[in-house]
Amino acid sequence: MKTRNRLLAFALASAAVPALAGPPYITDDPAPTDLKHWEIYAFGTAEGEHSNTDSDIGLDLNYGAFEGVQLTATLPLSFSHERHGGWSGGAGDAELGVKYRFINDEKSGFSAAIFPRVILPTAAHSPEGKVRLLLPIWLQKDFAGGTSVFGGGGYMLNPGRGNRNVWQAAIAVTHDLTDAVSLGAEIAHQGSETAGGPVETRASVGSIVKLTESCALLLSGGPTWAGDLGYHAYAGLGFNF
Repeated sequence: MKTRNRLLAFALASAAVPALAGPPYITDDPAPTDLKHWEIYAFGTAEGEHSNTDSDIGLDLNYGAFEGVQLTATLPLSFSHERHGGWSGGAGDAELGVKYRFINDEKSGFSAAIFPRVILPTAAHSPEGKVRLLLPIWLQKDFAGGTSVFGGGGYMLNPGRGNRNVWQAAIAVTHDLTDAVSLGAEIAHQGSETAGGPVETRASVGSIVKLTESCALLLSGGPTWAGDLGYHAYAGLGFNF
């Protein structure tokens, strides 16, 4: 039971992190999908501590509905492994969001956007079937030579018995090595989502490798500190058309 409770607490503490995701990073940026274009990511994630593992596979769908406006839906399947309980799986928490870029100063390289997301209780681990809401703001500064710094965060409304509303923040730096390859690093932090639950910090390194004009390989991963030392990893294929 102790192991099961620890795994549940870890899953709840990490549940909001995909809402911060700007593939392959946890940190998002203000840039919306181009007008009348799609960005689709087929992804797999893994995270855990000791022999406990949580993983997702799914689709992240993004559409440029209006100038400066992106519609997003994330549809995952979730799997978990407990040391003494084996594997279990099912639907994950679906997410719906709208990104609106309200500043885009190309001359200075500065941009800003809001990206509210509704997290639906479609997963078996969702606390009491409550809808959660993330209200973030994202900022970015581009520099000559292909370097970008972006970050921000927001407030998670997390209703339910024993749950707590929580602040999240993240920052990332990326650099274009070539026209086809970029590298990046980031750090993200959030408070405890449950009474007595762990505060979480994540560090990541990542890369985007353009395979064709419309397809890219995305990779990231690193350590997670949430009580005990853990890990997280992301791999995906992105399609833009």
